[in-house]
Amino acid sequence: MTDQELMAEAIQLARKKMLAGAGGPFGAIIARDGVIIARGWNQVTSSNDPTAHAEIVCIRNACAALKTFDLSGYELIINCEPCPMCLAAAYWARLTRIVYGADHNDAAAIGFADAFIYQELGRSKKHRSLQMHQLMPLEARQGLRLWLELENKILY
Repeated sequence: MTDQELMAEAIQLARKKMLAGAGGPFGAIIARDGVIIARGWNQVTSSNDPTAHAEIVCIRNACAALKTFDLSGYELIINCEPCPMCLAAAYWARLTRIVYGADHNDAAAIGFADAFIYQELGRSKKHRSLQMHQLMPLEARQGLRLWLELENKILY
């Protein structure tokens, strides 16, 4: 399938699932060389999971299908530009490329504004609206250092 055909598929998936009451107006596809590996749609309200964005669901489905956490060489096709969480997940999954339809301004126009998250990330921790407090850093670091000693760890 071409990028245009994959995008049409993502748009149709979003529309179908939204009209069925499965969640918000977002659909995602992961493909390689034009072959669809996984699909995902927004399931935030239907699953009561604020992380169940179309891209996250699609990444989870692709990783499960391929039995890997590394999606290098795969592409994410979504009907709308990803939010900061989904963009970060795409980086963690090592996706090669993202193709999107509508942009974040289009999402904001229908009530899905994520600009405040980008603003928050630019602020120092003490000035963010979500308060953060560090506690027991030395003890926490000891547990993290244990990772270095594990012989059977899988790096990611």
